[in-house]
Amino acid sequence: MKYLICSDIHGSGYYAELLVDAFLTEKADFLVCLGDVYNHGPRNPLPKDYAPLKVAKALNGIVDKLIVLKGNCDSVVDTYISDFDFIDSLVIESGNKSFFLSHGHIYNKDDKPKTKYDGVIYGHFHTAFVLDKEGVIYANPGSVSLPKDEFRGYLILENGNLTLKKL
Repeated sequence: MKYLICSDIHGSGYYAELLVDAFLTEKADFLVCLGDVYNHGPRNPLPKDYAPLKVAKALNGIVDKLIVLKGNCDSVVDTYISDFDFIDSLVIESGNKSFFLSHGHIYNKDDKPKTKYDGVIYGHFHTAFVLDKEGVIYANPGSVSLPKDEFRGYLILENGNLTLKKL
């Protein structure tokens, strides 16, 4: 299985459409969004083309290949325009490795899940990286619409390997 993993769209219709195009171009089996789909949050500026309904339309168009995790800016009202559920966390088995995925505001490289996994993948911090810390791979795709490090991208998880790519 090939997964395209993104995070922190924050309501940008422009970047949501680019993301769906990247998903189709990558020919991934699933698009996993690590949360903060529609709301820009109180500490963030409005992203380019802030249009939550446009984001919903783009994501609802691939709902059969979509997994969405709940971020700290996602709320119950977001489910009313979504044809998908928001889940708290996810475990993916890939290439004989286990990966724990969450938004990142609770579990991350500094606040690890208690269960041991080969990798922990999360968003929230708007900075992209893949690193090995004490034998565990930690990865963050950064923010699709509001990157803090100017890297606007996503992760590809395939056969147990993580690759960071620019959008």
